[in-house]
Amino acid sequence: MFTGIIETTAKVVKIEKENTNYHFTLEVPFGDELAIDQSMAHDGCCLTVVKVDKEKKQYVVTAMDETMLKTNLSTWKVGTEVNVERSMRMDGRFDGHIVQGHVDQTATCTKVVDDNGSWRFYFKYDAKNAPSITVPKGSISINGVSLTVVDSEPGMFSVAIIPYTYQVTNFHNFREGTVVNIEFDVFGKYVQRLLEQYMAAQKQ
Repeated sequence: MFTGIIETTAKVVKIEKENTNYHFTLEVPFGDELAIDQSMAHDGCCLTVVKVDKEKKQYVVTAMDETMLKTNLSTWKVGTEVNVERSMRMDGRFDGHIVQGHVDQTATCTKVVDDNGSWRFYFKYDAKNAPSITVPKGSISINGVSLTVVDSEPGMFSVAIIPYTYQVTNFHNFREGTVVNIEFDVFGKYVQRLLEQYMAAQKQ
């Protein structure tokens, strides 16, 4: 479980393919603090640490074919900057919102607007690929970042980014056409599913 408050970014330093699996080696400032079997969110995708090199501050995670197909990990290259967050602590303040690290689908950046001190990012996604729901002022996770929805229409939404978030996450790399991971608000997904089941029952 995560909060969507990004700790820092990691850099992809090596990619190896083994059958249908991909092994990613990443370098991160707190790499000497990591341990094998630890869960970490990478651009919002929960992956397990399988190897650690504390001296180099590097670690390895493995993504299977299913993960590669449903996330933006297939776009990663050596040098890619990735948002990372270690799992939630239960002994402190809970900032952000509940992020499971289970990417629902990818979205594509369609426009970036400079709001003279902040930025507005617009994204489109497959509205037919349930669960898919956003509401104005609701929560959404983009590449693991907990954000508030500004505009919301079927298959489209926007978010506003302050300078701090722009600088410390990989949002500063986003351009028109950038593919990102999105996770819809977990409570919204449950409400959507319950409504779908209710409507189906009413038709019987």
